[in-house]
Formats: sequence, C-alpha cells, structure tokens
Amino acid sequence: MKISESSVDDTRPRVRMRPKTDARRIRFGYPWCYANEIVTDRRTKALTPGSLVILEDENRNPLGLAAVNPISKIFARLIDLDPAADVNQEWFAHRINKALSLRDQLFNEPYYRLVHAEADGLPGIVIDRFGDTLVIQPNAAWADQRIKMLTAAAVEVTGAECVVKNSSGRARNLEALDDVTTIVFGKLPPMPVKVPMNGAIYMADLMGGQKTGLYYDQRPNHRFVQDLANGARVLDVFSHVGGFGLAALAGGAESLICVDSSEPSLELAAQAAEAMGVKEIFNIRHGDAFSVLSTLNDERELFDLVVCDPPAFAPARQSLDAGLRAYERIARLSATLVAENGILVLCSCSHAADLEKFRGASLRGIGRAGRKPVLIHTSFAGPDHPLLPQLAESGYLKALFFRL
Repeated sequence: MKISESSVDDTRPRVRMRPKTDARRIRFGYPWCYANEIVTDRRTKALTPGSLVILEDENRNPLGLAAVNPISKIFARLIDLDPAADVNQEWFAHRINKALSLRDQLFNEPYYRLVHAEADGLPGIVIDRFGDTLVIQPNAAWADQRIKMLTAAAVEVTGAECVVKNSSGRARNLEALDDVTTIVFGKLPPMPVKVPMNGAIYMADLMGGQKTGLYYDQRPNHRFVQDLANGARVLDVFSHVGGFGLAALAGGAESLICVDSSEPSLELAAQAAEAMGVKEIFNIRHGDAFSVLSTLNDERELFDLVVCDPPAFAPARQSLDAGLRAYERIARLSATLVAENGILVLCSCSHAADLEKFRGASLRGIGRAGRKPVLIHTSFAGPDHPLLPQLAESGYLKALFFRL
C-alpha cells in the first residue's frame, strides 16, 4: 500500500517563538508550543491546520519541524528535529517500526498500544493493536490530514488486514476535528474482537465501544489485582468491559459484581465471562456508580476486593477542584464496602490531578469512611504507554492499592 505524498523543504513557512519565551525546553525535549508563545500575524493566523512549518526561537534559530494548528491552544507540535525532514510514508514507517520493536520485546501476542503519541515520536497519534486489526486515533490536525499515509505505513510495518480510524474523544474536539469513526483499510472482522490478556478474555467493540475498544493502559494493574483475588468477593466499579473484574476471575475470585452505566459495555463483559467459563459467578449492576455504591452500602454488602476506575473527573485544570471532590466521594463510598483487611483500589486517569493531589483526595475519602488505610502499592500505565519525561500530561494514569 503506497501513497505518493511528500512534504516541502525550503518553501516551508517559518513560525517564531515570542521574545522571552523559553525555547530551551523545546530543545530539551518538550514537544509543544502554545499559541501565546508564538509571534502571530496575518500569515501565521492564515496557516492551514495541519501545516508543517519550521519552528524558530526568538532569534530565528531553527528548533525543528513542527505541525501547527492556529485554532488550537497547542499551536505547534514538534515532530522532527530536522527542519528539512520529508514527512512521507517512509518517515511514518520508521517511527512505527521503532515503536513496534519495543512492543515485540514486551509482549508475546499482538494485543497492545502500538503507538503512544509523543512518547513514540508521533505527536497526537494513538494506535492500538487488536491482532490483525489496528485502531488509529489521529488526535491532531496534522495526523488527521495524513491519515492515508499513516495508515499505509502502519499496514506496511505490521501487515494488518484492517485499520479503523477512531474519531472519538476530547482531544479531537480541541483540534476542531470531526467525530466520524470509519474503516480506512481492509474489512472489519466480526465484532466483538476476543482479546486475551493476563489469562482473561476480553471482548472489544472496535467501532462502537469507548475509546479504541479496550483500555490496555491498566494491564499491569489488572495483573496486580489478579494476584490478590484468589478466593475473594470482588466489586469492579466503572468496570467498562470488565477490565479488573475479569482479571480477578482469572485469578480465582469467588464472585464478581461489575458496575457500569453503559449496558453495551456490561454486555461485552458478560460475553467475556461466558467465554472464560465463569458466567455463574459473574454479576452486574447497571446504573450510576455513585448511586449503586450508595445502594450497596444500604444493603450492607462487603467485599474482599473493591476496584474503582472512573473516567477522568478532572480532565483539565478548570475542573480540578470538582474532580478531586468526586474522587474523595468515590473513596468514601467504596471504602465502607471493603471487608476488614480487604483491598481497595482507586484509579485516576486525570492528568490535571497529579499523584499527590489524587492520593490526598483518596485518603480524605477513606478517612471520612472511618477506615484506616495502609498504601501497599502505587502503579501507573503499562510499558506500552511510555512516559515522555518532559511532558507531564503523558503520565496521566495513577492506581493506588490500599489495605483497610
């Protein structure tokens, strides 16, 4: 699959950082330049979203090749240190192949996050692999513009038989991109796709599910729960397709209740439990998690292992205070359901709530429940979600394991 597209060299426009902005952090690996750091004029404002430019410091020294979007807060994303780099299919294939080499070291089966945006040298691009099918999220204008070239390179490197372009998510809204999910290469396999992970089986809907269909980032945390689950009564809140709960069943849990507001997600979890041969000890509670937790408290239920993995309550700084209150409330409601010497797992995928703030909110909630915690484990996303040290936002996931 070849696409004959190439980028320009000496004719590329130049975008300059404002005086007194810190260009050193760009040189030291920070990949973004914000709109308020750019010298703006009619020329820069007229740039087409997704255009490639030479990013310069205030003294007009080139910093590298950047992709711009004048209508986004992130005006420029540095994509190559070489200002003359030719962003063609070969360029994409080189980056994807480098990402693949890491995943080949980490996993025996082709089920993982193949490309994790900036940390894999492809800003704004996420690719999840489900066997012979890839799900690409081009979350920045430059990637969306080049989806054909990106798809061709991904197929070339992996031999994928189908590629889905997933257009859901807040990041695309911030770039003023559409929300239409489509098949961009090949034929979609029968849905849902069976995904083996940590000895469990998951069912992923690659077209209609949340995000790309499955959350690979929690893989090591699923495994830690699995190691604690033998003989345990387990409650998995905000379960999605049963991520933590099914891992617990694979680890010998005595029983499981999955709680989620999405009926389709719970149905996928039920199908997976049946495929694993554990449907008789699998149960669901459909509804708002806060309400279900309150009801379980009224019913005086107790569990040996409770996991709460909510959506991002604080996706941005403006929502931080409200998000921390929500994390505290979840901790309080769930802590009262944990049996003596049981385990409570609390997760956050809000990059605005750093580890210290999230841990503080969790401890306040546990304290308000009248429980005494010890923190036995702190964890983050799996190694197929590498962290770019210069970009704090890429370290969004936190998981806290308490014994109460």
